[in-house]
Amino acid sequence: MAKAIRQTEITIPPMNIQSLEVVLIGDSPLVVHAWSDKAKKMMLDKQMKKAMPKKEAKSPEQDFIDSLYWYSPKPASPTLEDVQKGQFGFPAIAFKAVAVDACSHVDGMTKVAARGAFHIDGDLVRVEGAPTPREDMVRLAMGVADIRYRAEFRAWRVRLPIRYNANVISAEQIVNLFETAGFAIGVGEHRPQRDGQCGRFHVARQGE
Repeated sequence: MAKAIRQTEITIPPMNIQSLEVVLIGDSPLVVHAWSDKAKKMMLDKQMKKAMPKKEAKSPEQDFIDSLYWYSPKPASPTLEDVQKGQFGFPAIAFKAVAVDACSHVDGMTKVAARGAFHIDGDLVRVEGAPTPREDMVRLAMGVADIRYRAEFRAWRVRLPIRYNANVISAEQIVNLFETAGFAIGVGEHRPQRDGQCGRFHVARQGE
């Protein structure tokens, strides 16, 4: 004789999803380095075992343009004039990553908990500011010196549209993570986390 299946009622507690905008103001230049279409094609061609063309001469102007993350529509072949008219961004996930890393510097929140407790909407957040060219001397993997040309925002700010689970993390904790991240970790190239001084920021106060 078949036994009756006992049904159990399951109650799922609702999440308390809230919205918050955090404004970050740069304390040192934000140095950006997006992957150019040419660099991505060269990487793909190498993985597909295609013949590699002769390396082209370095173009500081083109390297500067290619390093930008375009927030406004990117022209097919952008020029310096297009850069003056354009709007630019930075990966939202990079700002989340530094806030999560800041858990190592504060009490009461683990990286695992923070990673799932809040999210920044969108792929890019707009950087308010004008990009200018930057020249840096770098050392490659084999110790060879090279010159890199990238864009930097000397004065900048971003607005982060955040959604968070208030059952797990509070708005005050989120703000504290970003404040700590701005001083201890930074964002972009040459940030404090990588022994640099660039990409430092603070959370905007009232009136800023």
